[in-house]
Formats: sequence, C-alpha cells, structure tokens
Amino acid sequence: MQSEIESIKWLTDKRSKVSCHYVINRKGKILKIVSETKIAWHAGKSKWKKFKNLNENSLGIELVNKGHKFGYQNFTDSQIKSLINLCKKLKKKYNINSSNFLGHSDIAPNRKIDPGEKFPWKRLSKFNLGLWYQSHNLKINLNNKRKYNIIFFKNLYKIGYRYFHLYKRSGTDKKVIKAFQRRFCPTNVNGIIDKKTLKISCFLANKQIKS
Repeated sequence: MQSEIESIKWLTDKRSKVSCHYVINRKGKILKIVSETKIAWHAGKSKWKKFKNLNENSLGIELVNKGHKFGYQNFTDSQIKSLINLCKKLKKKYNINSSNFLGHSDIAPNRKIDPGEKFPWKRLSKFNLGLWYQSHNLKINLNNKRKYNIIFFKNLYKIGYRYFHLYKRSGTDKKVIKAFQRRFCPTNVNGIIDKKTLKISCFLANKQIKS
C-alpha cells in the first residue's frame, strides 16, 4: 500500500477482511498484529503441497513496501535483518521446515505477485529460511525443448507448487512460471521456460525428493 499508516489501518480493520501476524516497517521495527495462536487472513485462497487455504496453517509476515501498484521499492537492510531474526525464532519455536518459508506468489500464483522480484530469497536461504539452488550443480543435459513443459511442471509439483495440470496446459500457466521466476530467476521474469529456469527447477525438485 501507499504508506505504513494506511497498511496498519487496513490490516486492523475488520471490514477489510485482511490481516497478518506481523508487520515489519522500513526501519525494521516489528509490529505484532495478530497473536500466533489465532488465524490471520493473509493468504486467502491458496495451495502448497497437501495444504489448502493456508491461513489455517501459516504465520503471515508483511513487509512495508509500496508494491508494484504504487512504486515497488527495494526492501531495506533493516527490514531484512529483522525478518531473518523473526523467522529464525519462529522456525525454532514451531519446527518449521526450511522449504515452507514461502511468498504469497508461491501459494497463490494466479492472484499474487508479492513479495516480488526484489525480495532477497537467496540471502534468507543462507539461514535455512526457504529453498535456493546451487549454481555449480546445474549441469543437466536438457536438449529436447519439447519436453521442457512436462519436466518443469512435474518439478514444480514435487517442490510444492499447485494451480496447474501436470499434463494439460492452460492460459494461467504463465503466471505460475512467473511466480517461480520471481523467486529463483528475478532478473528474467518472462513466463518462458528457458534452460536456466528448467535447470533450477530440476535441482530444487531433486532436493525435495532427497529431503
């Protein structure tokens, strides 16, 4: 939203039907909005792995940012440091698997694009908060472009993404591809399954199987 004040008003107004557990402002201050023991309305209609409507199965953390609609900003270093510290505490407290630190665009790719391509997932992964890939392990022979779609979406299903059919393509597939790219290929968010996008999906899918 356009400002921190407007965001807090919206997240604490019952009429908005939107809420979260924590908000982290631009200076890194953490504001508790909803108790961790209560359900917050931040995820909405969503899917990840075997879970549906993730409000009931997740803790929602919002970072103050104007977003794509009002002038998408870089997240501040103070915000990210506070986020990492908070997530580390929550991970330990609730024994959260590293692969279950997610963005709204991961669990609702047809509706959401946040936290967006400027969010530093790679930095968080160094603290075991979210998945990432190893560049030197992306040596996979993928010369048959006709199989890119099948392999890619099978990989995404193994990782945890939903909202697509494994064998039948649809008009919303591009949004799912972009959601994956916003997180893992943030400089190349075009909705096209190129070789790098496919290789990253192969690495992450294999990591999921091993874990």
